[in-house]
Amino acid sequence: MSFLIILGGLPGSGKTALARTLARRLPALHLRVDTIEQAMLAAGQAPGALGYGIAQALATENLRNGLTVVADSVNPVAASRAGWRDAATAAGAPFLDVAVFCSDAAEHRRRVETRTADIAGHRLPDWAAVLALRFEPWDAALRIDTAGIAPDAAADQVIARLRTGNR
Repeated sequence: MSFLIILGGLPGSGKTALARTLARRLPALHLRVDTIEQAMLAAGQAPGALGYGIAQALATENLRNGLTVVADSVNPVAASRAGWRDAATAAGAPFLDVAVFCSDAAEHRRRVETRTADIAGHRLPDWAAVLALRFEPWDAALRIDTAGIAPDAAADQVIARLRTGNR
């Protein structure tokens, strides 16, 4: 059975590392909004909500094809999170909301300030931009603190939750 894993959290929280690990271990399709938005920018289009809409349409299509999808995006507002849930519902697939965060502010800042872009042309936010990001409260089914744990340990938490069926 396919399912949608909806990751969300501030830049530098560990979402992409977790998404890549889950994609390899499950296996699943890693659907990264940053990649879509960068392609839109390269084509002269402003991403905004459209980038999320494209990603969610791709998620629905791949879920209908029987693939598990890991959605990797900041998901700062309730509307983006609802869009992912709607994508799963349209495909008849279950979903799991996962809020990813790093409780160690010094570690989070270090990650933001030392990482390099892995998408051609992608401009990563600096620490000030991360702090300024408006992130609406989220009552996610699973909250994962990546401070002091490796992506494999974070993936273990997601996989354990999927196995219990408690979404």
